[in-house]
Amino acid sequence: MNIIFSIQGGLGKSVVATAVCKAIKKKYPNCKLIVITGYPEVFTNNKEVDMAFGLGQEAYFYSKYIDGQEVKIFANEPYLVTEHILNQEHLIETWCKMYGLEYNGEMPSVELNEREKLFYSNKYQTEKPIFILQTHGGAPQQDTKYSWARDMPRNVINAVIEEFKNQYTILHVKREDQFGFEHTTPIQESFKGVACLVQRSQKRLLIDSFCQHTAAALNKHSSVLWISNKPNVFGYSLHDNITANPETEKPDLRFSVFSKYNIVGALQEFPYKTETDIFNVDRIIQSVIAQ
Repeated sequence: MNIIFSIQGGLGKSVVATAVCKAIKKKYPNCKLIVITGYPEVFTNNKEVDMAFGLGQEAYFYSKYIDGQEVKIFANEPYLVTEHILNQEHLIETWCKMYGLEYNGEMPSVELNEREKLFYSNKYQTEKPIFILQTHGGAPQQDTKYSWARDMPRNVINAVIEEFKNQYTILHVKREDQFGFEHTTPIQESFKGVACLVQRSQKRLLIDSFCQHTAAALNKHSSVLWISNKPNVFGYSLHDNITANPETEKPDLRFSVFSKYNIVGALQEFPYKTETDIFNVDRIIQSVIAQ
């Protein structure tokens, strides 16, 4: 039997989906698991996945894997399930239940081969230990480069860089269109390249984006900042999950439908007087020191 697991959304969602693949293979151990995703590199060397296709790369897919064959299609959207909208359970659990799968605390997994690890170790040689910093997430070409609902406030970034710049090589995971910062090295690598660096790193300060899922997949305890999203839904107990301070202003939620806040950081929804009110910087620095 072919099980076709179609994943819509960003890179982090595909990393999360590797945990669902484990649950699929537990229930259907003899199936051929075929993944369709925007990020097929996430699934390379994954022992649960037989094939992974990138979106738009599925030439003759119906003829090869569906027509006239025993098949199950897993292509529903977990973000629109009641339990997810109400923040009642982890996304992985919701995703499993949606397909009638038993959830037993499955975690994401990312497989790195020795050649990948050696290549990126040689490419990023440093005398100081590595500190991985991810400050911004989301899709390219957003209306605003900074999303207050997800991204790291500038006062936090500046304080953390100042605290650790002399002891660590700070590798800043970012796209070319995102902000850069002094005393950091910008990292614009493939997914596997970033994963190799996360595995090598000694300290990590992350937001709710693909790096925190990757760190969990590699069993790397990290400090993770949370503003609009909830760690019980998207996070992992492995990490030190630092939630935002209580809101100080009443937001305008006229456009909210299935979530309180738009993850792109709609300006009228900002629930603080200033960005410096969002986090306790000392709490964050102590979390990173304790790693």
